Amino acid sequence: MYPLSVSSHEEEEVLRKAVKKIESMIQHFEKNYAVNDKQDVLAMCALQLVAQAARDDHSEVLTEKKIGSRIEALNQELASLLTS
Repeated sequence: MYPLSVSSHEEEEVLRKAVKKIESMIQHFEKNYAVNDKQDVLAMCALQLVAQAARDDHSEVLTEKKIGSRIEALNQELASLLTS
């Protein structure tokens, strides 16, 4: 247990979901890998969570680029129609 201050019910729910995810990851690593040290298990969890966040960030950037390209193409089409 770690005492944390939360500013809203929504933030509390996010933290509870995060705790469940971490607990699940810990169980997975302890069950499937020969890891005896809790610090090693927590490091493995941290690495996996950060890697997932990096993948999500990269995917978000790609999506934003695609949307930006599509908006630019639509703007060009609109400008072409307006000048015709």
